[in-house]
This record gives sequence, C-alpha cells and structure tokens, in this order.
Amino acid sequence: MADFDGEKYKAASKHQKEWGERLIKDLNLKGAEKIIDLGCGDGFLTKRMSDLVPTGSVLGIDSSASMIETAKKVETLNLRFQQLGIYDLDFEDEFDVAFSNAALHWVKDHDRMLENVRRALRPGGLVRFNFAGDGNCSNFFAVVREVMAMPRYQADFDAMEWPWYMPSVRDYEALVGRHLFSEWSVWMENADRLFSEDEIVRWIDQPSIVPFLAMVKIDNKKAFRDEVVNRMLQKTRTLDGRYFEIFRRLNLRAKK
Repeated sequence: MADFDGEKYKAASKHQKEWGERLIKDLNLKGAEKIIDLGCGDGFLTKRMSDLVPTGSVLGIDSSASMIETAKKVETLNLRFQQLGIYDLDFEDEFDVAFSNAALHWVKDHDRMLENVRRALRPGGLVRFNFAGDGNCSNFFAVVREVMAMPRYQADFDAMEWPWYMPSVRDYEALVGRHLFSEWSVWMENADRLFSEDEIVRWIDQPSIVPFLAMVKIDNKKAFRDEVVNRMLQKTRTLDGRYFEIFRRLNLRAKK
C-alpha cells in the first residue's frame, strides 16, 4: 500500500495549493455553506475554506492516515477532518459544496464517486473539482516506465495496476452525463510548470513516486528512487537551469 507522508506533502505541494486557491475563489462562498473537501491532503485548502464560511462548516476527508494526522493540527470549531475513502462516502442531502483539488486522479471509479457525491449534496448543491487529466505529467510517466522496465525491477511490477485515472474531456463528459446533475461543464486547463531542482525532487518524492516505491523490494527502493530522480533531472532540465513538467488539469463544475 502506498505510504503517503502528510508532512512531506505539505512541504512539496506548492503548485497544488496555488491551483486550489484559484479554485476556492471560483466557489464565490457567501459564508454559511457546509462544504466537503474530497482528498483534503494536509488540510491547507480545507482550512482556507473554513475561514471563508464563519457561520458554516467544512469536513475534509482523505484515505491516508498520515494526511489526516497532519490536517487535524489545524482543526477548529467549524473545521474537522476524517479518515474516509471516497467510495465509503455515505451522506445524504448534507452539503452545499463538494470540493476537490489535485486529488481525484487517485480515484479509479468515478461513476461510483460521482453518485456518492451527488447523493451527499443538498438540492442545488455545487460540485467543483480540479484533477489531473489526459496528457498530465508525461515526462515523469515516461521516466518511471523506463525504470520499471529495467531487469533489476521488472518483476516487482508484474502485478501492478497503474495508480491514476486521467481522462480526456470527451471521456469525462460522457461519464458525468450519466449522472443526474441539473447542469454541468467539463474543461481542460494547461498548467505546465517550471520547478527549481529542490522543488521537482520533493514533488517526485511525495507523492509521485510513492505508489511505485511501494512495489519495489526493500533493498532496491533507494536505487529505484535515485534512478527515477536522476533521469527526471536529465530529461526535464531547461537552458535556464530549471526543470519543466507538463500539467493538464481537468475541471468539473456541476449542480445537483
């Protein structure tokens, strides 16, 4: 099982937080909403939303125990966190807003997820998601597949299922259309990014390489990690000494 680290993610997720800040502005919160944050991670954005709904409340959920442990450090009277998988979401007509930033590409069954979310919303409730879409992180994916195929590691990945779901706009429109939202729209956003060396290494370490390291024999973990990092630095280095990665963000805005 992937071993995420809430504190390391907190230090490595600058770009995810920037995306999330823009997403929160798009909510146009009035101050009394009841919000659920799906895949809340370290709780940074969840806390930001709770500050904007002083007479409302926010619940952050994440399947990672370490993420929730980190997030709980910022709990307040109108903000709480719970370790809970999205497939286990069992609320009905309870929330005004279902929010998620940079998390739902880790969820494989979006049909099940969207049905749980729709049921959890009150009539007229808003869905606002942003997650990785088709074409995302193509440099990292190419590198990690090269290293996975090396004779030293190949057998470790015989039973591995690719950890992400990153659909195209067309495919996600077809999926969302099967659910009973009163209105909805799906679009792709280009969020390509230049990193410093320290930033890109931290992003590789947490969370990008985590599901792959979970598959590698313990004696090989460091060598596998170092091979991926070194190849990524070589592949993505630009003339000005920074490191480039492709980011494609799929957006969903819908109302129940």
